[in-house]
Amino acid sequence: MAEPGVVEPDTDRRWRLRHLPVLLAASAVLAAVAALVGGVTGGLTGALGAAAGVGVTVFSYTLTTVVLARADQVNPQLLLPLGVGLYVLKFSLLGGVLVAVASTGWAGLIPLCLGIVAGVAVWTAVHIWWLTTVHARRAHS
Repeated sequence: MAEPGVVEPDTDRRWRLRHLPVLLAASAVLAAVAALVGGVTGGLTGALGAAAGVGVTVFSYTLTTVVLARADQVNPQLLLPLGVGLYVLKFSLLGGVLVAVASTGWAGLIPLCLGIVAGVAVWTAVHIWWLTTVHARRAHS
């Protein structure tokens, strides 16, 4: 028998992605708010930059979630190498994109960066909320 709150392997294969719709919905709301704030403070460029920043975070985290959930289903020993590989790939790409955008002098760079930070904060907070409330209730019932 597993510890409370721990899902035994193969009991429910879909639990790995159950949180994704909630996180995507919260991120969509954040993208709208970020675009509004960016628009008010920086015009169209600010709106696009802020919303794009949230989008970058959502894409990155969704990719990681889906790839690692699939890897865990196929072979849990794939989690570490795929997780580290994705981490290196994503941060290399993000760094490259930010350097490329900065080199253009685009005025939306700061809103883009703030959108990324807001996306990380909201995704993380909602994920913690989901794990400590929704998932914890399911694991105990």
